[in-house]
Amino acid sequence: MRRTFLLAECHHLNMTLPELKITVYSDYICPFCYVGHHRLLRLRDNYDLKINWCFLEIHPETSAEGEPIDSLDYPSEQWQKMLDNLERIAAEENIPLSTLSFITNSKDALLLSEATKQCGRETFYDLHEKLFSAYFVDGKNIGDKSVLQEIAASCGVDDSIIESSWTDAIYPQRLLENFNSARRHDVQSVPSFVFGERVLTGVVTEAVFRDAADELVNSE
Repeated sequence: MRRTFLLAECHHLNMTLPELKITVYSDYICPFCYVGHHRLLRLRDNYDLKINWCFLEIHPETSAEGEPIDSLDYPSEQWQKMLDNLERIAAEENIPLSTLSFITNSKDALLLSEATKQCGRETFYDLHEKLFSAYFVDGKNIGDKSVLQEIAASCGVDDSIIESSWTDAIYPQRLLENFNSARRHDVQSVPSFVFGERVLTGVVTEAVFRDAADELVNSE
């Protein structure tokens, strides 16, 4: 399988940091993927962090026009507990987060992100951050192609790449490869983080990320 590891920006350019390659299974409409993304990138302080972002569509049944959150049919008590936990984490760690009011289809956003990998690290991470923020902070519908086009253009993604993300057969194929890769790792849900043979799933603390990173680097 094609593996695209993208270097996370390192702020300590005068230091030689140990390289850390990991794989992340994620979706832009998953709130705990958003939180996990913020926690994971904090490892940049100690590692030359390279991530193989594998995007998985978690709600293909949802329309791109957007639907109320309660359309997910979670038990109300379970949903409220999950939201309370999410909001607590965001507040404690100063992660910007608005109240979720709708769910949307993420496929076009995932295809766009896959296509933007060819533009290099800086452009990819700019888009990656803005897709998360558009949905979880600004409350924009990232299932809407016009919204996606605006975000991608603000990152300097060429119009031809934006269009090809939704017309070129290679990008749906990459989502399928991501799905098959997840099955090989026995990944059943997002977010999931693969550190060598160790797979972390769900709400993972920064401390656990650092422990897994230390274990992987020290084993090599």
